[in-house]
Amino acid sequence: MANLLAIVGRPNVGKSTLFNRLTKTRHAIVSEEAGTTRDRQYGKCEWGNKEFSVVDTGGWVVNSDDIFEEEIRKQVLIAIEECDVILFMVDVMTGVTDLDMQVANILRRSKVPTILCCNKTDSNELRYGAAEFYSLGLGDPVCISAQTGSGTGDLLDLVVSKFRKEMSDIMEEDIPRIAVVGRPNAGKSSIINAFLDDDRNVVTDLAGTTRDSIYTKYDKFGFDFYLVDTAGIRKKNKVSEDLEFYSVMRAIRAIENSDVCILMIDATRGIEGQDLNIFQVIQKNQKGLVVVVNKWDLVEDKSKEAVKFFEDTIRQRMAPFTDFKIVFASAVTKQRIFKVLEEAKNTYKSRTNRVSTHALNEVMLPIIEATPPPSIKGKYIKIKYCMQLPATYVPSFVFYANLPQYVKEPYKRFLENQIREHWNFTGTPINIFIRQK
Repeated sequence: MANLLAIVGRPNVGKSTLFNRLTKTRHAIVSEEAGTTRDRQYGKCEWGNKEFSVVDTGGWVVNSDDIFEEEIRKQVLIAIEECDVILFMVDVMTGVTDLDMQVANILRRSKVPTILCCNKTDSNELRYGAAEFYSLGLGDPVCISAQTGSGTGDLLDLVVSKFRKEMSDIMEEDIPRIAVVGRPNAGKSSIINAFLDDDRNVVTDLAGTTRDSIYTKYDKFGFDFYLVDTAGIRKKNKVSEDLEFYSVMRAIRAIENSDVCILMIDATRGIEGQDLNIFQVIQKNQKGLVVVVNKWDLVEDKSKEAVKFFEDTIRQRMAPFTDFKIVFASAVTKQRIFKVLEEAKNTYKSRTNRVSTHALNEVMLPIIEATPPPSIKGKYIKIKYCMQLPATYVPSFVFYANLPQYVKEPYKRFLENQIREHWNFTGTPINIFIRQK
């Protein structure tokens, strides 16, 4: 179960640059202008055989000075509530500011391990400037340059050492863990209550390992699974929450602790940017997916054409991954909520599907022969053999080729689509590997 690291600090101290370096991506836009990062960035980082998640909280400034401090204070409070370690970034070039002081006051009182990270110390002279940050009362500042990468190794060693020891999984049973995720007011709490309300005595709660995700055992009507319920559903939060940031943080937790995610979309509002953000987190974590269009009882036009239009729009926005079930339901009237559970169960099953090597070669090799990978620089790529890898977390297939380095992403997608056409892997991601034969 992954630990969560949040990078906080005022605008323009280099949070996005560091985020890109840690996650080896260029997702976060880097610019001299304060407040460039609006969308919360989320990525994975691996260091010393440990994988953890990183959230870049962004500068969050929207045009005016007076809400500036309030927004930064809010995200720091949310980070304290949700994260395992906080990285507080400051800028050696500007020195200690009032805003840094305010953030430090909040962090000193929190129980979450905090690392003070002094950025832009590109030379030894600048390192001496880091001494003034001792006044923040957060211990030794770690000097780094996010731009050049100097000092980031030591920083990561420190981050990893502060993570709590991961408890062994609390559930030995091999039954699915299903998370209900979605943006605020999409109906997550309502649908969980609809699942649970009928007959409370079959429900047992287990506190989760990280930051109180709660596992609720559900075993009735022929179903047997854990509902991964992020604690937000159970307790009203102390933070006056910035809902968007907060819900994505909570979703990250729930998604990482689950096998299958039920993504709730509000039928009255359609699919929005934040739904896609949460979908991307599900994809990055390679979890199974069922999409539920909730509040269907409130929609006027329920014709076949309307349903088809809705389905097409959702798949279009989530492409290239389109092989998942969409259920039109209502948590309030309980319309089709058991269909939701059925599909979640089926998606979990499709994760464990096995295709025999014989059957796979019999179907795939003629297809590959008819449409081989495009030749590159006059070299022809030949794939002679394929198999499904045993005991992997998501279904993974390996194709043996003479020139694996020349097989590009579009062709891998073609292979994946052919596998999906011939066998049932609905709702689950598939990994395709090309290896030297």
